[in-house]
Amino acid sequence: MIVEDDALGTSSITYRELADRTSRFAQLLRGLGIAAGDRVLVRLPNSIDYPTAFLGAIKRGAIAVPTSTLLTPEEVRYLIENSGAHAMVIDSTSWQSMRGAIEGAGRLKHVILGGSSLAERLDKVTTLEPPEQTRSGDAAYLVYTSGTTGYPKGVLHGHRSLIGRAPAATHWFDFDPGGEDRIVHSGKFNWTYVLGSALMDPLYRGKTVIAHEGRNDASTWPALVAKHRATIFIGVPTVYRQILQKTTYRKDDVPTLRHCMSAGEHLSDEMFALWKERFGLDIYEAVGMSEISYYLSQRKDRPIRPGSAGFAQPGHDARLLDPETLEEVPAGDEGMICIPESDPGLFLKYWNLPDEDARLRRGGWFLTGDYARRDPDGYLWFLGRKDDIIKSFGYRVSPYEVERVMKGHPDVADCACVGEDVDPEKRLVVAYVIPREGSDVKPEALLAFAREHLAAYKAPRVVYLAREFPRTRNGKILRRDITPRIATARSGD
Repeated sequence: MIVEDDALGTSSITYRELADRTSRFAQLLRGLGIAAGDRVLVRLPNSIDYPTAFLGAIKRGAIAVPTSTLLTPEEVRYLIENSGAHAMVIDSTSWQSMRGAIEGAGRLKHVILGGSSLAERLDKVTTLEPPEQTRSGDAAYLVYTSGTTGYPKGVLHGHRSLIGRAPAATHWFDFDPGGEDRIVHSGKFNWTYVLGSALMDPLYRGKTVIAHEGRNDASTWPALVAKHRATIFIGVPTVYRQILQKTTYRKDDVPTLRHCMSAGEHLSDEMFALWKERFGLDIYEAVGMSEISYYLSQRKDRPIRPGSAGFAQPGHDARLLDPETLEEVPAGDEGMICIPESDPGLFLKYWNLPDEDARLRRGGWFLTGDYARRDPDGYLWFLGRKDDIIKSFGYRVSPYEVERVMKGHPDVADCACVGEDVDPEKRLVVAYVIPREGSDVKPEALLAFAREHLAAYKAPRVVYLAREFPRTRNGKILRRDITPRIATARSGD
């Protein structure tokens, strides 16, 4: 692993060194009295300390709890108390700023500072006991996702999850089995998407990961790819869009790059085509969730259909079922994506939420809550959650379909489609658009574009312009918080 830090410079670690460092961290936890099954909260920036703490805690048999550095002290305190964490690993700057809000929280007994402090403590470890002899169904890490109650919801994964994500290594990553792939990822390790695709999965297969910490701008990523001769780039659609719109990089500037991947939100058809035109490469998209990570994706052995979620990766028996009868729906019909409880990639349980587990596990299936339809050729078209689907004038409209088309307009930087109630009996499909920098596009022009490229019942009735969208800590759009109050202009005004 190589970490490029704007403030600290470049650091790197070999597999042999990381194996030793994680063993030392596991021993450090033993010396503190951290037992197998105890929770260790990790709140670190992208750094060598991150895999040290995350994998070292798991090597001890403890449960690692990765968290975002964007969380407030109050949010961190909630996670400490909810997880019952006995120890926390945190950078010294953050600890000084939030110490007063966190000390004494829950069961927290030990605070381990990263950086030079951690290095000194690891150097003092003299005895290394063998790793905990864990089984596939033992708990390994606990991630938190947005909950329906307004509080984050804990999702507990087992050691088996590394095997559960194995299909992605073949059918989404396109790793070169005989080569030395080098991977640049634009995300932070705490996010489930990055935790798997930039830490666990590539390291499991002997690949090199290049991570970044510091100020992000559009040129950061292609510059890192060029500097480190990376072969694979992993990002989110926003990053791809920024590279195309704000830089002049082309394929000649990144000659080693051969495979590009994206997840987190849908990539527009236009961005897909522009990336192919400038870099000569397709972008392979995937869909996942905290409960199983990425399990649907475009595949190398099938042509990409822009806008489609692709296929369930071989090994994941994901099916579209009627959630009431658990019967499979016919091709072309809308069904809930359901995953067999036998899938090793599936999480073990929700943390301290037995009612939630019981509600979503029935008849041997985990009901994801996400809906999709399958076309005659087997491609899946992701429709989102039931709550996201907009019912307007008797029709059902997926916001993702509308957004995909709207993002194809050359003056659109981003788009979010939601339902707007104008009276108790009438809900309209509306679109909020963030224009490209420097654009003076009018809402009426975007409205006309939508009507030209979408079926009449899908086309937005109103288009708003906005400067930014409310988002989660991981950058996902918060649809429920998108209202006219964020708008700067409206069609028809």
